[in-house]
Amino acid sequence: MKLGKNKQLIFCLIITVILGIVYFYFTLPAINLQSTDFYFYLITLIVIFFIVQTIVRMKNLRFKKVISEDGQTTYVRDDGDDEYSNVENDPYFFRKKMSERKGLIYIAAAIFGIIVIGSFFSSPVFFAGEYTRLINIEPGNFSEDITEISYDQIPWLDKASAERLGNRKLGELADMVSQFEVAPDYTQINYKNRPVRVTPLLYGDVFKWFNNQKNGIPGYITIDMVTQEGDVVRLKEGMKYSKSEYFFRNIDRYIRFHYPTYMFEQPVFEIDDDGNPYWICPRIVKRISIFGGTDIEGIVMVNAVTGEHQYYAKDEIPQWVDHVYRAPLLIQQYDYYGRYQSGFLNSIFGQRNVTMTTDGYNYLALNDDVYMYTGITSVVGNDESNIGFILVNQRTKEATYYQIAGAHEYSAMGSAEGAFQAYDYTATFPLLLNIHGQPTYFMALKDYSNLVKQYAMVNVKSYNIVATGATVAECEENYTRMLSNNPDVDLPLNEDKISGTVDDIRVAISDGNAVYYIKLREASTYYAIDIKKNENVVLVNVGDKIEIAYLKTDAKIERATSFDWI
Repeated sequence: MKLGKNKQLIFCLIITVILGIVYFYFTLPAINLQSTDFYFYLITLIVIFFIVQTIVRMKNLRFKKVISEDGQTTYVRDDGDDEYSNVENDPYFFRKKMSERKGLIYIAAAIFGIIVIGSFFSSPVFFAGEYTRLINIEPGNFSEDITEISYDQIPWLDKASAERLGNRKLGELADMVSQFEVAPDYTQINYKNRPVRVTPLLYGDVFKWFNNQKNGIPGYITIDMVTQEGDVVRLKEGMKYSKSEYFFRNIDRYIRFHYPTYMFEQPVFEIDDDGNPYWICPRIVKRISIFGGTDIEGIVMVNAVTGEHQYYAKDEIPQWVDHVYRAPLLIQQYDYYGRYQSGFLNSIFGQRNVTMTTDGYNYLALNDDVYMYTGITSVVGNDESNIGFILVNQRTKEATYYQIAGAHEYSAMGSAEGAFQAYDYTATFPLLLNIHGQPTYFMALKDYSNLVKQYAMVNVKSYNIVATGATVAECEENYTRMLSNNPDVDLPLNEDKISGTVDDIRVAISDGNAVYYIKLREASTYYAIDIKKNENVVLVNVGDKIEIAYLKTDAKIERATSFDWI
């Protein structure tokens, strides 16, 4: 059926709208002038209309067979106005049609120009100062701010190990393993004052989704990062909203159609204090010019079971929520802060006081919140050392800088791996701990099958101090001994004291140094005193009354920091 020009236009618009809706359904761009995805979506609509119109016009071309007086046959194009154009003598036909629609090309080029020019004029070239103010950094005291934790509270389990435990746990449940898989999320949260990784289940495939979507996903997995205990939490009512849904219950599509103008980070799976599952969807804003200065304005919180949703501004976010600011965004904002403190030109030419984050990051659980930490190093030189660390609260974005010069994280990992060269163990990315007032890298050493074989503690300031152990307790005990034996390390004194009468004295050689092990009648523990720490220990006799200051670790042998006669 041939269509007139007006009908062709209406038909092309209808097809463009239909295809545009389909494209929107799958790509989900925010309808927001600060979103480059939105501008690319408009360009796509123009391209779709252009292609559809070209096809429709080609289909509606009319040709007529003409036989000349000399018997030659030619084909001419009928424009509907009783004038015929010889196709063979009209080689610029398509160029003419393109010229008729050059307005579409100009509009698409103008939109693309907005993206390019807007991005350039939103860059640090023009707004270096504004970029440094995206995050506020306060100085801190590491030994005061970061409290010591006992060895039975150290969250050593990394994501790879958590995945292994989670898959094993699901494999124990015959009614679930055939229908569901474990999502790779493993979000680290604080749950009832315990560091926990949590991840939802997923439908195994589209057929398993079809069989189970009516009841939803039956549960999620939690992994205690200290005890390594995994648990599949079964819900009374299944989760209807997740990343593995295929239609409007897909969490990305669900929040887009309810909040079409909001720009979002990737939704994060968390559970509240009662174990109810939620999707935390951080809302992105651009704070600098049109496209610059990515930041978080608030969150949309979606109940994974019921689909109930609510928007919270930054100062209204519930305390139990841990992941509002993702680590990559926080690292990006600090890199702006460290690079442009003295202006854009200085970041390229002089580079005075220019700093940046190191490769890699980890998390700390403090005060019922989760903090992202990473090392800070200078952009000048390549000495594989840090000048300090930052800790950033992932809920509030409160950021603290600790000026602690020491080993780069990967240097510490190399030191730990070097202690077991014959076994070819691989160290996990370090966890930053306060051990006896000393900033300390803690890491697990795993074999080729991803099983943990040893633990290591490396002193940040002196990464030649490397202690290992088959258990966390043994590792901490060895590390404490090495600290107490090192004259260059100032340990905090008088963490605990005990007085009594000397009942037994034993002497041993440890790392080439004489160590006296003293037992008091009033206690069953031996207290180790290094002769390098206090040479007067050679004068102690059985029966003397002394007072010992020591580092309390609940070990069978405590490391004394000082002693005196009483």
